[in-house]
Amino acid sequence: MEFRLGTLENKDVQQLLNEHLLDMEKTSPPESRHALNLDGLKACDVTFWSLWNDDRVLGFGALKELGESHGEIKSMRTQSNARGQGLGAKILEFLIAQAKLRHYTTLSLETGSMDFFKPAHRLYERFGFEVCTPFGSYTEDPNSRFYTLKL
Repeated sequence: MEFRLGTLENKDVQQLLNEHLLDMEKTSPPESRHALNLDGLKACDVTFWSLWNDDRVLGFGALKELGESHGEIKSMRTQSNARGQGLGAKILEFLIAQAKLRHYTTLSLETGSMDFFKPAHRLYERFGFEVCTPFGSYTEDPNSRFYTLKL
């Protein structure tokens, strides 16, 4: 398996992104959806990686720079048929390592608060993320849960 930088033009990556956005549409009201679409992931303050096994995309994740020492994890996703194999942990571990290489001291993220997101909550908490108040431009939202990790 390998991480590849900037594979947003790949049709399989775009299909997985569309699945991600559809799941967010099904589980979160419009005002509480913060997942980045294709254009959002191409922004200059966002770096996108995908995880591959040969020619098959397994998942992806991105880092958004919020400031010189603060990053945000965006758009973490694994293929539904590859879940339960530790890929989410592999992606999260990779993003944390990238944040450390950038000398971030804080890494934050926003995720949903609904039952659909409980596996993600367990993953983030296993890696030491703690529930926090909204950061950046986020505001209090009962449909969102905010996490932070001191690096």
